[in-house]
Amino acid sequence: MKTLRTPDERFANLAGYDFAPNYAEISDGQQGTLRVHYIDEGPRDANPVLLMHGEPSWCYLYRKMIPILVAAGHRVIAPDLVGFGRSDKPTEQTDYSYARHVAWMHELLIDKLRLTHITFFGQDWGGLIGLRIVAAAPERFDRVVIGNTGLPVGKKVDFSANDAFMQWRNFSQTTPVFEVGKIVNMGSLSALSPEEIAAYDAPFPDETFKSAARIFPTFVPVTIDDPSNKDNEIAWGVLRKFERPFLCAFSDTDPVTAGAEKQFIREVPGAAGKPHTTIVGAGHFLQENQGPQLANIIVEFIAANPL
Repeated sequence: MKTLRTPDERFANLAGYDFAPNYAEISDGQQGTLRVHYIDEGPRDANPVLLMHGEPSWCYLYRKMIPILVAAGHRVIAPDLVGFGRSDKPTEQTDYSYARHVAWMHELLIDKLRLTHITFFGQDWGGLIGLRIVAAAPERFDRVVIGNTGLPVGKKVDFSANDAFMQWRNFSQTTPVFEVGKIVNMGSLSALSPEEIAAYDAPFPDETFKSAARIFPTFVPVTIDDPSNKDNEIAWGVLRKFERPFLCAFSDTDPVTAGAEKQFIREVPGAAGKPHTTIVGAGHFLQENQGPQLANIIVEFIAANPL
């Protein structure tokens, strides 16, 4: 597996981002290793809040939320998925799969960092991957919060009927230049500054670094024959027995995941009676538009649901 590593100088002096990098070595699934980056802020003896980003962002997405969570006394872990941020980037699209992303993050979070008593938040692919880890190791998670994400199971009609998603998937495979910063900007309800757009572009010096970003949309299971379909069905079987506190905090303006929260509220036992909320004035990347509000929702949810 050939990999690329974004030069450190690309991450110097990013707007609103001054977190120290942390790294761990994990298996690449073949005969080598990958260096994976994660933010680790706050007291090391505190129970962790795990923040997982999706596509095509990186943990820069959580810069507005991390200080609020740390100020509330929490340890905050925010990893960069393989292929994103400061993590290593395999160069071939065939190096990636949904299952491999789950395995990589499971090794980092469960095997290497050995996190327990986790409060999880995931958005976009951060949810699709993170919820699979919750289902694989439910005893490690004290609480779950999700926003603008899902755990799709392929059917004859599922995400394939979502015009916004299918347009995005087709765009990801056909556009000659995959402009990450502009894509995040378009998915945010309010415009990002040029400096913020540049920060989202920082991990990707050129198109050779973007294999993960391009291939991700094709991994969403849209048919019953999708290779991830069975694994997601198994994960749903665990979530339907998950009784620990589970909160949905979706935004009001996201055409891709609108309505996905209903299944979680209906089927996850831990979601019963919880103060599920709609975050007003936020697009797909709700962390950009309403990050402080979302962080405070997580802080309040932890306080209201002690061990």
